[in-house]
Amino acid sequence: MIAIGLKGLKSAIVDETNTALTIGSGKLPVFATPAMIALMETAASASVKPYLDEDSSTVGTSVNIQHISATPVGMEVRCESELIEIDRKRLVFKLAVFDECGLIGKGTHERFIINKEKFLSKTNDKRGK
Repeated sequence: MIAIGLKGLKSAIVDETNTALTIGSGKLPVFATPAMIALMETAASASVKPYLDEDSSTVGTSVNIQHISATPVGMEVRCESELIEIDRKRLVFKLAVFDECGLIGKGTHERFIINKEKFLSKTNDKRGK
């Protein structure tokens, strides 16, 4: 059951695929802010996935974060998510990202529970407009 306090965890190794230089969000070989946001969304999404039926998923709608410290290539980063608010289909998560030396990012993330078929139908209807 999806409930306040539900926790998630996702980790990654900083490598050439997730640096600011490669992604284009900067010119340095350090963990990119967009990669950190993706890690945050993945941790939150994965935490609720086991509790959703086969026809449902979640989509991210809001991210409010701070990238506090840079992480070099070769280090592991991990995101811890915690569900802190439920408002019908709206889920709000508190996020913290750490590397091997400590906190590197924090923030909140909002996701909505959706019916996959309805969501894709509505999205694909944009092609006809």
